[in-house]
Amino acid sequence: MLTRKIDARLASFFRSELKKAILITGARQVGKTFSIRSVGRRLFKHFVEINFLENKRAQSAFEHASNSSDLLLRLTALSDEPLVKHETLIFLDEVQECKELVTAVKFLVEEGSYRYILSGSLLGVDLKDVRSIPVGYMDVIEMFPLDFEEFCWANGVSDTIIQVLEAAFSKHIPVDIVVHDKMMELFRLYLVIGGMPAVVSKYMQTNNLRDVIREQQSIVAMYKKDIAKYDPENKLYLEEIFDLIPSELNRRNKRFILKNLNENFKFSRYSNSFIWLRDAGVALPVYAVSHPVSPLLLTSSRNLFKLFMADVGLLASMCLDEIQLRILNREKDINFGSIYENVVAQELKAHGFALYYYNSKKHGELDFVIEYQGDILPIEVKSGKDYMRHVALSNIMSCEEYKIPKALVFCNENVRITDKINYMPVYMTMFLRKKALPDDLLYKIDISVLR
Repeated sequence: MLTRKIDARLASFFRSELKKAILITGARQVGKTFSIRSVGRRLFKHFVEINFLENKRAQSAFEHASNSSDLLLRLTALSDEPLVKHETLIFLDEVQECKELVTAVKFLVEEGSYRYILSGSLLGVDLKDVRSIPVGYMDVIEMFPLDFEEFCWANGVSDTIIQVLEAAFSKHIPVDIVVHDKMMELFRLYLVIGGMPAVVSKYMQTNNLRDVIREQQSIVAMYKKDIAKYDPENKLYLEEIFDLIPSELNRRNKRFILKNLNENFKFSRYSNSFIWLRDAGVALPVYAVSHPVSPLLLTSSRNLFKLFMADVGLLASMCLDEIQLRILNREKDINFGSIYENVVAQELKAHGFALYYYNSKKHGELDFVIEYQGDILPIEVKSGKDYMRHVALSNIMSCEEYKIPKALVFCNENVRITDKINYMPVYMTMFLRKKALPDDLLYKIDISVLR
């Protein structure tokens, strides 16, 4: 069984006394339903599940519900199990098929008899049509494929080793060479397998890459089916963009060039398709910024971006020439750079960072820039032996205008620190996380002098 970080987060939420529902979003096949069932059945005496995609009767049942009593009556009628007050978690799955219920959750939460969790795919797309998201009554969490740390857990890497690696990351000390080499081997496997739970489970069961590729290709086919179903007017544009992601990432600058789609079309013609892929959780756009200063959003460009796959394993499955074995064999004629960058993009996204890169005629281009612990952090990703050659990064670090305190270079080599640049093994992206806020953040001003 796969261990997911979201499981602990859900358990904490349901142990709290918060009078809220929770909505889990994310692309298809990232493991939403599995985690919800696992945590729900463990923490609640009664677990009721209603799937609005499979149960067509459920879709129409809530269209004309007038109040919480009416809603509960309909839920009771749809449930195969008794609803026991204060002991039941109600799981409403595939809620994109019943958008009225997302708005109505406010009344169910206020009524207070049961706890509620909602889930669905393509919600970033579908919920734009919802009349009113119940702010204050529902928390929203986006779920992603297994990140590299979760992949390590699935493969049996011990907590002790993870702690040793994290200490090496934070204290800037080299990793034992045997451990480092084995972690790089595991990282290359992650490039091939990726983090879709069904794919990881298939690999764990069979160790057969053919089975893995078939599982990945079925997920890609499912995504294309979603494209045709949910956006039939633009499905040709969407599929074309989706299919071009691997080849565009292999380009030198990795930016999407619209001429490769149709030289007569302007960005505005395709912009909705890019947004659809992003909101569906299928692709990760990384937007250009003109200045590496905080807040990065203010200098970002919406029509200049790189487009990565939400899962590196799916990216590998869309490439030709038996790339999986060539990655594992470390063949030198493969452009590992784009694949490494895809992993870094999805790790950063899964850890809550907004994705940007820096592009300047004067200084050059940086792979990523993020806001980290109060500063701008430039990140370069190097897949070859010349990992200490980074003209753009050197330019920006010596620029007095920006005064950036440090930078990261993720590479194949062990930990090494030179001046303000930290060279880290690429698997250590798993430790680049936002600082969590404390459970209590109390602040009070003494205004006695004003009285």
